[in-house]
Amino acid sequence: MPAPTMSAKEWSLLCGLSLLWGASFFFTGVAVQELPPLTIVLLRVGLGALTLYAVLRASGGTLPGDARAWRDLAVLGVINSALPFTLIVWGQTQIPSGLASILNATTPLFGVLAAHLCTQDERITSNRLAGVVIGFAGVALMVGAGALRGGDAPVAGQLAILGAACSYAIAGVYARRLRRYGLAPMVAATGQIACATLILLPLALLVERPWQYAMPGAATWFAVAGSAVLSTALAYVIYFRLIATAGATNILLVTFLVPVSAILLGWLVLGERLEPRHFLGMALIAGGLAALDGRLLRRRRGAPLSVGGSGTDRGRPGSR
Repeated sequence: MPAPTMSAKEWSLLCGLSLLWGASFFFTGVAVQELPPLTIVLLRVGLGALTLYAVLRASGGTLPGDARAWRDLAVLGVINSALPFTLIVWGQTQIPSGLASILNATTPLFGVLAAHLCTQDERITSNRLAGVVIGFAGVALMVGAGALRGGDAPVAGQLAILGAACSYAIAGVYARRLRRYGLAPMVAATGQIACATLILLPLALLVERPWQYAMPGAATWFAVAGSAVLSTALAYVIYFRLIATAGATNILLVTFLVPVSAILLGWLVLGERLEPRHFLGMALIAGGLAALDGRLLRRRRGAPLSVGGSGTDRGRPGSR
């Protein structure tokens, strides 16, 4: 059974998520000038957790009381936040950001495989596999041949980004387990980020001893705040909302859109020039997303369109 077809609302949420996570690369680029990687990630998830908890309490929500739910949230705290955030921040100190973007965009490749192996309702289909390959080609074209060459970039930095991509993919499938607890997206996001904070706190204090660094400037604090509130707190509320309705494979498409968001933000905010390869790359990404979504192919075959996907597709749990 194929993954659910996404509605227009879900596509808009996915684009919004790409903007939030695309901005995180900018925030990290600013913060890494004055702070070490683990400390940056700790501040990001710690402030994000406090923000989410304050909003949760203000809205009358409560954290789960089920120990099994906290077990799964702790696992997600590791594989969906603490580990990939740290690997990406550290990797960006070792390799060019363009190459990092390409490697991060392999997440759907790992995600399609993970969903195929671990679920019953998100199997690999020819159009989804073709969509992943086309989308990845668009990302590579947008970033440019210079980043593709990257032969002198440290292997450890490249492996770190690939490790983060693989971790995100596994997390996208594992997050389906939260369906059994009926957690609201806000609750799931708060629990996951809180667990990530508790895991990272002793590591950052023991390994980096952040109190030994000079007090960061205002730009760094603004970057950390933006990363925590926008790219973490708000982003993960959207993330869990999409996991619940659009499926594990579809949510991973955001990694194709992040480079698009980053380049468009650079054009709008920093006045950077867009080149023809950027537009061609965006066209390839759009084609890949259309193949993954599947509606255009069904229209060509004469099948009726289902904007929101079937109720069976959206409610059926995976083999986990």
